[in-house]
Amino acid sequence: MRWRQGRRSDNVEDRRDEPARGGFNFPFPGRGGGMRFPGAGMGGRRGGMSGIGLIVVIVLFLLFGGDLGSLLQQMPAGSGVDPLPRSQTGEIGESPRSKPGDELADFTSVVLADTEDSWRPIFAQIGRQYSDPTLVLFSGAVRSACGFAQSAVGPFYCPRDQKLYIDLAFFNELRTRFGAPGDFAQAYVVAHEVGHHVQTLLGISDKVRSAQAGASRTDANAIQVRMELQADCFAGIWANHGDRARGILEDGDVEEALTAASAIGDDRLQRQAQGHVVPDAFTHGTSRQRMAWFRRGLESGELTSCDTFGADRL
Repeated sequence: MRWRQGRRSDNVEDRRDEPARGGFNFPFPGRGGGMRFPGAGMGGRRGGMSGIGLIVVIVLFLLFGGDLGSLLQQMPAGSGVDPLPRSQTGEIGESPRSKPGDELADFTSVVLADTEDSWRPIFAQIGRQYSDPTLVLFSGAVRSACGFAQSAVGPFYCPRDQKLYIDLAFFNELRTRFGAPGDFAQAYVVAHEVGHHVQTLLGISDKVRSAQAGASRTDANAIQVRMELQADCFAGIWANHGDRARGILEDGDVEEALTAASAIGDDRLQRQAQGHVVPDAFTHGTSRQRMAWFRRGLESGELTSCDTFGADRL
């Protein structure tokens, strides 16, 4: 990705040196989104589980889901990381927990700025004003308007404060656990979370939560799949506009994003974790669906192409 000459966003809040105290750890969510690491089965998550296993499942459930507020509405109240080497795919070569101003934080700020520069004119075209989200960088744990979260939950978006939360150590996980290296795979993570912000501004998130409130678990999951695939499509729209306006794409970038999208498909992760697939437990869509909807947004650049809720087939 061509990013070094890009604008840096002013909407970055660096809390990596701040301890996050108080609050509560997220209990296991009943519904909602999230990318999941291989190693924990989604189909059997309601059974007995060790504390470590529960943490892993929370990681798997929330990552890439972004809309943490909707999860909380359905709940009852109440080590060092090795540096990231620069790879042949162009990954950022900085420690994920290094000081403010490091290359990885700088890269993330540029990606956020590019999403701002893309979504502002898109909203203007439909007679709306785009309100920039804030990106919060944290390390270990963080307090948000949606509650207190440890870094195990991965990147998430909180609609209550309209902020994206990212522990940069996740990008190491993206490369090593998911097998999705490359700077544009990392940019896809940010763009997906921004996609949830776009859904919030357009009123889509509220409609989704209302529809899920009276639905069965299976139906609520099916609705969430459409929401997550739309966020993937919105990430593709950003890539389309960013490249047309600023020429951000390099050879191999699209493949990096598609690899990341494929790596976190529900079917692939369930098969890796438990050897079989449970479609009723899908919350984000299959690898094929995630790649297809990202590509749809990338190729069209139009909001109307991302109507996952009106699509007969995903």
